[in-house]
Amino acid sequence: MNIAVYTLRTVAEAILTMPYIITLIVLAAVLYMRNRRTVTMQKMVIGQYINSAFELTISQIVLGILAGAIGSLILSYLGIVFDNQVTISLLFMVSILLMLFRSRFICFSYSAGILSILSVVFQLFSKYGNQDLTQYNFLNTDVMMIMSLVAVLHIIEGILVMIDGHKGAIPVFTNKDNKIIGGFALKRYWAMPVAVMFLIHNAGSMSGTFNVATPNFWPIIKSSYFNITASAVIGLIPFYGMLGYSSITFTKTKREKAVSSGICILGYGLILLVVAQLARTGLIAEFIVAILAPLLHEVMLKAQMYFELKGKPRYLSGDDGLMVLEVAPFSPAYEMGIRSGDLLLEVNDKKILNEQDMIEALKNISNFMWLKIKTVKGKLLKLDYNKMNKSKRLGIIFVPKNISKESVVMKYKNSKFKDILDKAKVQDKDDEDK
Repeated sequence: MNIAVYTLRTVAEAILTMPYIITLIVLAAVLYMRNRRTVTMQKMVIGQYINSAFELTISQIVLGILAGAIGSLILSYLGIVFDNQVTISLLFMVSILLMLFRSRFICFSYSAGILSILSVVFQLFSKYGNQDLTQYNFLNTDVMMIMSLVAVLHIIEGILVMIDGHKGAIPVFTNKDNKIIGGFALKRYWAMPVAVMFLIHNAGSMSGTFNVATPNFWPIIKSSYFNITASAVIGLIPFYGMLGYSSITFTKTKREKAVSSGICILGYGLILLVVAQLARTGLIAEFIVAILAPLLHEVMLKAQMYFELKGKPRYLSGDDGLMVLEVAPFSPAYEMGIRSGDLLLEVNDKKILNEQDMIEALKNISNFMWLKIKTVKGKLLKLDYNKMNKSKRLGIIFVPKNISKESVVMKYKNSKFKDILDKAKVQDKDDEDK
């Protein structure tokens, strides 16, 4: 049997067998509770649900499983193999500990960097020290392998963010240059089963072990720690991880932000995968890679923040009308053809210069209403709707010129624009945790 069959079978075991299926159910329940809070906030802001909690959860689970299968295949064919399970366990543990200091440090880039530095220090002490450090051999990490693993996880996460990162976005507002601007807060998580290869010293201890029957080009990544092709037995062990993405944007649409963030994360993963291969050349190279991994991650985050700060606000009401930030699906506004980014100019021939004008216009609506809008492309349109009544909500959230204290929309009172980005971390945080 070939690598692909064994890898996919291991991923399937993580979905269909005990105790992994319990883990998947627990993760699905956690995601569902998070999504319930998200859709509740959406309803508070816009008056009705934009997504259902079930829909959001299913997409996270299904896409997470597909991503896990693809990621596992990439790991297997690259030849990313670990000598034992301790390295992976330490990776998760250090990530969780780092999260206690700052949530974004849960990203594996930081924990892998720390483990790699510890490995370099351990090797130096083992080589030049006078003490027996055998009991601390678990600190001897294959830097190239662990960094390659982190790189592949980022590549997979980048793809997930591009495909699914825009869902469940919540409209938010802040102040910039004494003007209220609208934007979106994005937060998504995916439960992902990953099959990781291990060298098995006792072949009878695992049912998932197999004799290596591999193509000539395998492994693509060759470690200096052990000769994989000469190893008698390799085992595939499934792990469950949670890939996460959190960001906020005031300069892009929610889909544009997800795509741009996903490209950055994907790019970081590819660069790290190349950089990780330097670690095979010696201790100095391992130390450099250990420093570069979190450093490049920070550069990526800072660059994202910089462009968000310097970018032009996407959603800003002007002197001639109110900007549409979000439109509820299947609402009267949606049926009329109004979309996010349109500018509402008139309602029943009454000019709309601020939110109070809109409130007054809606009070006088009977069954029929007509609107004048300017689309995102600058085209002027007249739209009408003949099933309106005072009990029906239009289904639009506008970017106001003032936010009242009683408003239920998400706002950041007395905060500067940069503070908002700092708090919400427009770092496109890829917080992976177990």
